[in-house]
Amino acid sequence: MKKPVAAIILNRNLPDVTDSLYGHLKSFDGDICDVYVVEAGSDKDKLSKSCTWHADWPEAMINGLRYSRGMNYGLSQLYKENKFSEYEAFFLLTNDSELREQPTVEPLLNTMNEIGKIGILSPCSEFWGEKQLLEEVSTKFFWFIHNTAYLLKREFVESIYNIENPSFEDFVFDGSNFRGYGSEMELIAKAYANDWAAAISKIAWVEENESYLRKSANTIKTESYSENIKLYLDEGSQWMRKKYGFNSRWSMIQYVKSFYEGFFHYHPEYLKFKI
Repeated sequence: MKKPVAAIILNRNLPDVTDSLYGHLKSFDGDICDVYVVEAGSDKDKLSKSCTWHADWPEAMINGLRYSRGMNYGLSQLYKENKFSEYEAFFLLTNDSELREQPTVEPLLNTMNEIGKIGILSPCSEFWGEKQLLEEVSTKFFWFIHNTAYLLKREFVESIYNIENPSFEDFVFDGSNFRGYGSEMELIAKAYANDWAAAISKIAWVEENESYLRKSANTIKTESYSENIKLYLDEGSQWMRKKYGFNSRWSMIQYVKSFYEGFFHYHPEYLKFKI
């Protein structure tokens, strides 16, 4: 039976963690969700049992892919294999995403279909301030969403993807922003600029287990947590300055928010979802 959602899990040298998340999705959402695993430069002896694609070229083996390039790679592989158009949506997860012992994808997909303009939908986290804004309603539209787990509607992706270069470098995300600082805001800006919305819903929950990066940096073959944060901010700020001419994160937020406000100007019927 054709399944409406493709889930893509990003792994680098933590096969047990990835296999656990893979098994969770198969157990709770396997009836509506195909699950794929991108190995972002993982060592050959540390591949997930469910490895789908192994990014094993020299640069990937040394530096990994990170979220933007990793998801570009998985989505572009589906495109090249003529599977992309088979799905209604794509669920993009890092392997340190932890889900509750209940279905996650099905309620998210139902919410996405019920609120037709949603192009990006994220489960909520117990540790996000956004949770406080979802006390009276289960779903609201936002101009910033942390990119631990995104459900992307295929029609939204098709409105922004780079069909001429379906690769890990430039398909949906800008892969030149290697560590991804600001990439989630750029994606959300593209959504509102193209008549789509980005939302968070407490219909499902996700938590990011940062302990893997804090305790297993050597296994993952990346910098320490503190060094990662520094490089994430420094390199992302340089990317933001070069591409947009913005000197601060605040400028990028205002850029996204301008599209956010414009969306409700043209779609007042969705004002009940506005912050």
